[in-house]
Amino acid sequence: MKMKHEFKNIVAETLLIPLYMRAKESRRDNPVLYDKAAERLADSLEYDYSQFDGAKLSEVGCVVRGWYFDRAVRRFIEAHSRPVVVNVGCGLDTRFQRIGDGKAVFYDLDLPEVITLRRELIPEQPGNVYIAASLLETDWMDDLRRKHPDGEFIFIVEGVLMYFYEKQVRTFLHHVASRFGGGELWFDVCGTMMSRHGVKPDSLRKHEAQIRSGLSDGHLVEQWEPTLQLIEQANYMKFFRPRWGFFFGQILGRMTRLCYKFSSLLGYKIISK
Repeated sequence: MKMKHEFKNIVAETLLIPLYMRAKESRRDNPVLYDKAAERLADSLEYDYSQFDGAKLSEVGCVVRGWYFDRAVRRFIEAHSRPVVVNVGCGLDTRFQRIGDGKAVFYDLDLPEVITLRRELIPEQPGNVYIAASLLETDWMDDLRRKHPDGEFIFIVEGVLMYFYEKQVRTFLHHVASRFGGGELWFDVCGTMMSRHGVKPDSLRKHEAQIRSGLSDGHLVEQWEPTLQLIEQANYMKFFRPRWGFFFGQILGRMTRLCYKFSSLLGYKIISK
C-alpha cells in the first residue's frame, strides 16, 4: 500500500526530486550512485514523479551532487577520530544508509513536517538521529555542541540554500562558523545567472518554489565570513562528462567560470578562532 503525503510547505515538496533521481539512477547499469534505500522510498510514496522525467540536467545533477558530498563525508570520516555528520535540510536523503560505518554519528535535520514523514518511512537507527528544526534556528546547534564537546563536525547542506534569501544564508553560515571551528561545511548553490534572472533548474519549472539567492564566486563567502576558508569550488559538469551529453559535458562543462554562473558545489574549512 503506497502512502500519500500532502506537503504543507512547497519547498519541503522539492525533497522528492533528488529522491526520485537517486532511485532512478540506482536502477541503471553502472550508476553514479547506488542507492537501494532511495528505490524503496520512492516506491513507497504515491506521487506523480513523471513531471520530473524531462529534467535531464537535474537528473544527472542530483546524483552527481549526492556522489560528490558522499565523497567529502567519507574523506572527513577517515581523517578524523570523532566525526559528527550533520545533514541540514535532509529531506528523504539516505546518506547514512549509503555510507554509515559505525564510526561517525549522523544527524539529519529538517522542518518538523519532513521529520515526521521521515520517521514514518525511515525509522531512526542507532548512530542516526533526527532533529526537527529550521536551519535558521540556533538551539539545535548549541545542543549538538553540548552533546559532542570534542566532536569534529562536517555539515552538508544539499539542495537547500538557494531557496533562502542571501541575508538568511549569510546568517546561517555565520551561526555554523562561529560554533564549529575545526570542522567543514559543504553546500551547493545556484549561480547569479539563475538567481538574478529568475531561471529555475529544469526540475522546478512547473513548481512554485523560487530560487532566492545565487553565488558564482566561492571566495565571496570568505569575505562574508572570514573563518570560512574555501577548500574547493567544483563544476558539476566536470564529473561523469559522458552522462551530461556532448554539449554540456564536453563543451560547456569545460567553461568552468561560465558554469559557476549557473551552479556549483562548494566546500569550506571552518577555521578555529
